[in-house]
Amino acid sequence: MNNFSLQSIYAWYRNMLRNPKYRWWIILGTLAYVFSPIDISPDIFPIVGQIDDVLLLTLLISEVSQLVVGIVKTRKEQKVAATINNPHDKTVEVDAVSVE
Repeated sequence: MNNFSLQSIYAWYRNMLRNPKYRWWIILGTLAYVFSPIDISPDIFPIVGQIDDVLLLTLLISEVSQLVVGIVKTRKEQKVAATINNPHDKTVEVDAVSVE
């Protein structure tokens, strides 16, 4: 039998968001689902109707924020590496001599 669980759905969703080829399609699809009147649990039911929307938005926000943090860290590391390896920056070392 096929192992169908919430964790497998979460892993699939996360992998699709991390794939640059499908990232924007998943984000747009998630937002369309959240704002669409057609849901797994319709929004006309007070609390139950909003649970799936809140879960999807929470998942989307957490995954996108992790992606953004990763991108910012990578750019910062690249900037630091570029400044370290820049041949135009010349450091002059000078020996200190006391003058009496």
